[in-house]
Amino acid sequence: MANHKSAEKRNRQAQIRRVRNKINRKRMKTSIRSFEEAMETGSVDSAKDALREATIVIARTARKGTIHKKNASRKISRLAKRVNAMEGAA
Repeated sequence: MANHKSAEKRNRQAQIRRVRNKINRKRMKTSIRSFEEAMETGSVDSAKDALREATIVIARTARKGTIHKKNASRKISRLAKRVNAMEGAA
């Protein structure tokens, strides 16, 4: 338990940040899941649209500091790689 005023404030701030990060992470995972569903349909156009949306959300999550920017770059790259492979096969 916090004994100083500054430590109590730090705990309050940490709780707010934890909730905010949880919301951002959940939003990112949901966009990736919708991308996965678009990939399963087999439509290249819907996969590209889902990739565009997921890219925006992942980049925003990194910009807010919830995930590292290189982690975001890696996620975006892997999703784009899957769309490109699907497009090449079609």
